[in-house]
Amino acid sequence: MQKEWIEKNLILKLTFNLSISIMNYCDLLQNQKKFTISNQLFKSGTSIGANCFEAQNAESKSDFIHKLKIAAKELDETQYWLMLCEYNPELPNCAELLTKLEEVAKVLNKIIATSKSN
Repeated sequence: MQKEWIEKNLILKLTFNLSISIMNYCDLLQNQKKFTISNQLFKSGTSIGANCFEAQNAESKSDFIHKLKIAAKELDETQYWLMLCEYNPELPNCAELLTKLEEVAKVLNKIIATSKSN
């Protein structure tokens, strides 16, 4: 897929940008030798966008909703890891990531709700 295609789809744009930010934050954690939390956060944080991306080629409406619900679960897990980081004063600040995550959650939940009602 080309970058222009991602730019035209709000949830793909938000989750792609979130994934880049997650990757950068995980690099900071890796530099502090916080490998376990970095790996967990990397997996869940980038999975949100991967599932939204995959949903674009869903085989049916229910498949589309299912893939987005998986993305929502990954978002919840990512929020958990980021909250752990937020409350640990030894770790880099992640407030910006939590804000981005909230924005993604609002859009993702709206898409799921709208898809269910249609």
